[in-house]
Amino acid sequence: MSQVTAVAPNQTLARVLTFLTIGVLAASMSSILIRFAQNDGLPSIFIAAGRLTVAALLLTPAALSRYRADLTRLSKRDLLMAGASGFMLAIHFATWISSLEYTSVLISVVFVTTGPLWVALLEFTFLRVRIRQIVIAGLVIAVSGGILIGVTGSGASTAGQQPVLGGALALCGAMAFAVYLVIGRRLRAKLNLVPYIWLVYSFTAAFLVALVIATATPITGYPASGNFWVLMLALLPQLVGHTSFNYALRYLSATFVSIASQLEPIGSAIVAFIVFQEIPTEWQLLGSIAILIGVGLASYGQGKE
Repeated sequence: MSQVTAVAPNQTLARVLTFLTIGVLAASMSSILIRFAQNDGLPSIFIAAGRLTVAALLLTPAALSRYRADLTRLSKRDLLMAGASGFMLAIHFATWISSLEYTSVLISVVFVTTGPLWVALLEFTFLRVRIRQIVIAGLVIAVSGGILIGVTGSGASTAGQQPVLGGALALCGAMAFAVYLVIGRRLRAKLNLVPYIWLVYSFTAAFLVALVIATATPITGYPASGNFWVLMLALLPQLVGHTSFNYALRYLSATFVSIASQLEPIGSAIVAFIVFQEIPTEWQLLGSIAILIGVGLASYGQGKE
């Protein structure tokens, strides 16, 4: 596996790895910040809508001032594709954030990071891309880990006591994220990073705000600390984490970045253990490790020539 492009000197490599490490740490804080916001009484749908709305607003000046020409050249088909991507991303955030109400941080984050498995299955089903044996092996191992978690009952102390429901919601989030990636791949090739994520985030925010309105979810009356956690979600996991991963992709292979991102559940679980005293059962821990191994194998298999 080629991990680093030949043109990256040692100094550049050190900087890129630093950014990638920051991205992993920022992403690892996502579930923790969500749990803080939920503990302050903020509904999951409101958290999702606030996170994406703030992120889109923060990106708006740069997107419109520097990339207006690129955006105006997009066709109606491109905009429909961006809308479809945003819709799937909205489902991803709505279901995954909701999953943290019902299960532990570890189970939720492990399940939602199974995206590479579903991308491989989608490409096989709709694009007729051959699935390599190592990807199949990763899928089998990950599914086995998921079954192990599902059949061993409730788990981590102080966490939600419906791990099957929470895991199912996180799994829906992972599948939705995979569809988002597959749909948006062609559009991403036409746009730079900033206008692409601004466009998709804006659509995502619009769908989530519509869901907030449709469900009559209150938008005021929450403590300042809860709104602060939503702001931190937009700044750290959404903007810093996402941007760092995409920056690293310029110098490192997609396989390396994908596998590195699998460190997120580990970081999240450690922080959840320290902050929330969430202690997974032995079977849940074993199942989570199996899922991470399976996803790592699938990521590696997809990156091989």
